[in-house]
Amino acid sequence: MKTILPILAFFFSGFCLSQTTVKGSVVDDNNQPIPGVNIVIIGTSTGTVSDFDGNFILTTNETPPFSVQASSVGFETAIQEVTANNQTVDFILNEGNKLDEIVISASRTPESVRESPVTIERFDIKDIKFASSPNFYTSLENLKGVDVHQGSLTFNSVNTRGFATYANTRFVQLVDGMDNALPGLNFALGNILGLSELDINSVEILPGASSALYGANAFNGILFMTSKNPFDYHGVSAYYKTGLTVQDEAGDNQFHDFGVRAAHVFSDKFAAKASFSYMRGTDWYASDNNQYTLGPVGTADAIQPFRSGPAHDGLNIYGDEVSLAANGLNLNQVAQQLEAGGILPPGASMLVPEVNVARTGYRESDLTDYKAESIKAYFTLNYRPFGDNTEIVLSSKIGKGSSIYQGANRYAIKDFDLQQHKLEFKGDNFFLRGYTTIENAGNSYDMRFTGINMNKVGATQWFGAYAAAYAQGAGQILAGGGNPNDPATQSQIHAGARVFADTNFTPQPGSPEFKALFNKVTSDPDVTTGSKLVDNTKMHIGEGNYNFKDLLNNVMDLQIGGSYREYSLNSSGSVFTDYDGSIDYHEYGAYIQGIKKLMDDRLKITASLRLDKNEFFDPRHSPRLSLGYSAGENKEHNFRASFQTGFRNPHTQALFIGFDVSRAILVGAAPDNLDRDLPNTDLTGRDAYFNSYTLSSVLAFQASGGTTQLMPVRGTGITPLVEQEKVTAFDVGYRGKLGIFTVDFNAYYSTYNNFIAEKLVVTPKTGSVNDATGVLDVAGGNVQIFNVFTNSSADVNSYGGVVGLSTKIAKDYDFGVNYTYAKLDFDQASDPDFSAGFNTPEHKIKVSLGNSQLFKNFGFNINARWSDEYLWQASIANAVIPSRTVVDAQINYTIPSMKSVFKVGGTNLGGKEFQSAIGSPFIGSQYFISWTINN
Repeated sequence: MKTILPILAFFFSGFCLSQTTVKGSVVDDNNQPIPGVNIVIIGTSTGTVSDFDGNFILTTNETPPFSVQASSVGFETAIQEVTANNQTVDFILNEGNKLDEIVISASRTPESVRESPVTIERFDIKDIKFASSPNFYTSLENLKGVDVHQGSLTFNSVNTRGFATYANTRFVQLVDGMDNALPGLNFALGNILGLSELDINSVEILPGASSALYGANAFNGILFMTSKNPFDYHGVSAYYKTGLTVQDEAGDNQFHDFGVRAAHVFSDKFAAKASFSYMRGTDWYASDNNQYTLGPVGTADAIQPFRSGPAHDGLNIYGDEVSLAANGLNLNQVAQQLEAGGILPPGASMLVPEVNVARTGYRESDLTDYKAESIKAYFTLNYRPFGDNTEIVLSSKIGKGSSIYQGANRYAIKDFDLQQHKLEFKGDNFFLRGYTTIENAGNSYDMRFTGINMNKVGATQWFGAYAAAYAQGAGQILAGGGNPNDPATQSQIHAGARVFADTNFTPQPGSPEFKALFNKVTSDPDVTTGSKLVDNTKMHIGEGNYNFKDLLNNVMDLQIGGSYREYSLNSSGSVFTDYDGSIDYHEYGAYIQGIKKLMDDRLKITASLRLDKNEFFDPRHSPRLSLGYSAGENKEHNFRASFQTGFRNPHTQALFIGFDVSRAILVGAAPDNLDRDLPNTDLTGRDAYFNSYTLSSVLAFQASGGTTQLMPVRGTGITPLVEQEKVTAFDVGYRGKLGIFTVDFNAYYSTYNNFIAEKLVVTPKTGSVNDATGVLDVAGGNVQIFNVFTNSSADVNSYGGVVGLSTKIAKDYDFGVNYTYAKLDFDQASDPDFSAGFNTPEHKIKVSLGNSQLFKNFGFNINARWSDEYLWQASIANAVIPSRTVVDAQINYTIPSMKSVFKVGGTNLGGKEFQSAIGSPFIGSQYFISWTINN
């Protein structure tokens, strides 16, 4: 022992002597500290990050001399030489050119923005710090060409280049490489499973088709969120926000938002992080009481103001779909039944008109508490086995919350749970990852069917009471010498009859009877009696990529990769036709990409090809070719042109849905789905696709009194079963410096083939479209409306452009302005029953002005957005969304001694409320104050 101790002491002292410590600070050209700067020894992975005060301490086994590099997004990189132990190294970083910022998503390899083969938008740590919205995700709308449709406080939908819905299956969202989509519905639920702002490293958005590298559904655009690596960003940071949401309908409501992130480096090989955030508030109320009646396809629906008649069906009122007409009756027939039963005196029914009457229905606010809640947690264990950038990452990401989602109906998302678990092995030139996504709908329910099935209870008594009260009221009018057939008098009698029936046979919101019935319906997944959504779908994904550039001595960048995806649909028959067990299917793909630079690296050629196979469809290939050229002495003028293709597999709903949404039954087009039972009908998917009439011919038949011809669906050239959709896109663009302005311009033209469409068809319940029995069914109203997924035979094109200018005003003021033009090129007459659903303004203008150092430690930022009116088409209704101007602003103050940033701001400061889509709430203003520590 006496021998061993001196030996250990010798080695330990030698180890200590071999350590080199470097201390220093990082400031900008205004001598303000810069936190979060990466300090790295060149040629190694050894490094650290500056703290909130811009200070850093770097300890290494390297022996001087060596070089240390300081880099941060938005600043020019600086390098200094270390020649001795305990040397102090201070960096001054100048603000960098945004064209030199590094992005990865465009080519799956690091490159500057100026070199990107396609247009790309970037949002980073600095942008989050100065965002004028309390939610960085909604601040993405200030980027060029990006739309954010706001339908809820916690669920917002990002889109580019049109064809937008809240259920945006054309746009992909990746978080640290993981597809963020709900596996059962194939779209991302906003940022519910995204990242806390404390853990965001960068956000990159690629507008347009990206299938060549990222596979199916990267069709209209793709959003990448990358989190902070615990090796680079360690320590503890936190934030707290609170404020008010202000809306005419909902009033003033407080919200709270809290987050914390902790990361620690245990050694050169081990690091870990945990981040958590919690937000709670009151959601925006939706209160459109107007009735939207089906108009010609491609136009806005006709609007009847509240209450237009005794069978009024308000958009955000649920349960008023329960009417006498659904049972083939009218109010006079009910009165006759009461008269025959001795409840009404003889002759009383003669005072009752032959009109359809619907139950009163419940307001949306009666059927939800509008609780908006978001809980996000993210845990990673990071291991670097070889001491370099090769890394093994085990991660778990959990998102839980409550929100409002708008699809074919409005849905209360309650206690929704979404999890992702990943194991990844990656390095500078490769990655191999596998992950699973698990979805649980929790206590979510369909608000429309909640109202419908609550109003089915006691419906017979309610209609009887209404008819009796109407007869009595009409009799009193007649006895008093009045005319009960006068329209104004009839309206008064109807109103009195409704009050009587509601008072005696409708449970009132807040009453014990209402609560008991509500709980019963929302816990029942059978759509004929309940409204609960059941969805325990899973998705398993494996993918990998390798870059051969080092093996090729950097002669060119050559990548190969592939992916495999398996779906397991499990809704117990409440959404899909999986009532007899889960439905499983898979898809896979592979790609190759080469990048070559020529002419002194001024010319960059990028070519890629991808092949994908879905279990139900033939293989699809997606080529992409782009050229980039840098002109000017310092390569300050960068031109690009690209040809790229994308394809879109029909999503899980288009294949296997079987869902009654009241106005129609949604039915998927997978061959295995055609003979499965559909809810609330004796018909099958085969009837919908092969024994139906086009909606336009049925509307014309009814309008003509039955004199025009009915057109069978199969006779119109419609593709009977849905196929893959394809887009071919041509892009040109320019990035560069023109005088004092940084300019970014791009223009595109996209052509769509086999555009996936939802169409309403009318199916005879007993007859056939091949003979007169189908015509008799239509004439007698003995039909079922189906919403089928198919492809349009029409030529669908879109084109547009975006131009953005940014500069410095008076040296310190950041100013930016951009304009977006988007246009749909489609002939409605070529496919009368097809709704393209472009849902995008033709013109948009966005302006920003800010200064991070208006005076010492004080900054501000203002964002203004204008968009013109546009037609919103969806299965819930079609309507014109008016033009709007929205202004957001914030001021911020930094207290270095507290390592804190305080921010005060507001959104929609003008206070004029606006809608993103018909049926969704009007968005009011949001005012907030926040405190961020050590980030």
